[in-house]
Amino acid sequence: MDKDIQKNKVVSLNIPILTDGAHGVDVSQTSSRVSSLDRWIARKLLDLLNHPPLALVLWNGEEISSSTPDARVHIRDSEVLHQLLMNPALHFGDLYSVGRIDIDGDLVEFLETAYRATASLPKYHKLMAAQTWLFNRTRPNRITDSRDNIHHHYDIGNDFYELWLDSEALQYTCAYFPSADLTLEQAQRAKMDHVCRKLRLKPGDRVVEAGSGWGGFARHMAKHYGVRVTSYNISHQQIVYAREKAKAEGLDGKVVYVEDDYRLIAGKYDVFVSIGMLEHVGRDHYRDLGDVIHRCLAPDGRGLIHSIGRNKPEPINAWIEKRIFPGGYPPTLREMMDVFEEHEFSVLDIENLRLHYAKTLEHWLARFNQHAEKIEQMYDSAFMRAWRLYLAGSTAGFSAGTLQLFQVVFTRGTNNDIPWSRAHLYETD
Repeated sequence: MDKDIQKNKVVSLNIPILTDGAHGVDVSQTSSRVSSLDRWIARKLLDLLNHPPLALVLWNGEEISSSTPDARVHIRDSEVLHQLLMNPALHFGDLYSVGRIDIDGDLVEFLETAYRATASLPKYHKLMAAQTWLFNRTRPNRITDSRDNIHHHYDIGNDFYELWLDSEALQYTCAYFPSADLTLEQAQRAKMDHVCRKLRLKPGDRVVEAGSGWGGFARHMAKHYGVRVTSYNISHQQIVYAREKAKAEGLDGKVVYVEDDYRLIAGKYDVFVSIGMLEHVGRDHYRDLGDVIHRCLAPDGRGLIHSIGRNKPEPINAWIEKRIFPGGYPPTLREMMDVFEEHEFSVLDIENLRLHYAKTLEHWLARFNQHAEKIEQMYDSAFMRAWRLYLAGSTAGFSAGTLQLFQVVFTRGTNNDIPWSRAHLYETD
């Protein structure tokens, strides 16, 4: 692994290990005594969650719960309670990452229980809104910021992602499981073909891709559908990897990877496609993206945007935004329409693959856990626990319905060359 990349990632997590920066309390010196204030805070936390079937196990072994618990949360010191009350959205992840919080039982099930408990609680959402405004504002996605945001998440070493993504195309986006027993590799191929059928790709089409990842989808389109692909990405590590793969597969003249921002896409194309990039755009820039598509898409062109989303507007989890996925924002369908409305693009098809993403994440998390010891050696324990929490939390989010996965197919409003039915989506050779 590139040592500079490894060092950058560990520093960028910036998780407090022994002291709380706000209070400067040395955890190693914390008394085992549990005070009446500690017990009050523990009960208050359960009250904020509407008394879910969870127990808080304090550092002296005392257990506090308001119902028969399905899971137990071990609190290692009194300062943990104060931090959770002050800013749970941010501090829970930090505290779990460094072992000051531990979970008895299945981590995904615990998180799903917590998400379901808070989904319809007005007082919890009011508290989260206030804390977001005070402490957890998201990073901007201006063109000067986006490169740093992408570098933080993707340029941490390709060998890290190779441990748990599919081995064929290295797809870091939702797979498609027309049959539940598919392998991850088979489901990712099925996803790529599903998108290609939606776009009705044909030999000779000029395709532009906004956000290439490690280039697997661009290569798949060129190899299996005879199209020419220009793919934009600002992750340097991903671009280097993608170019090497395309050269090795003899696709040099059919796929071009451009290391640049989507806002600088140039040329005219028959097809626009973006898989898992809209989450990085930021809702203030959806019209900018619409301008780009309008500028580059041919009169009878068609497009598809595949994105994590929400059923109602809500920022990304503060800890994920700060430690894992800076600048991220999952939009609602209504918010996504800002991409299309200004230039009167016509939406032809919308599909929600939420449960397919939950299943994809189950595969990723299982592979991640198989390599947890190696990942800890590559980085450190806090990094490994942080990413385990991120993958588990994402799995729970899709299972509990707090996250969605939208695929939106569109064309220009004046284009009548559109399918009469969805039959083409399910026709296979």
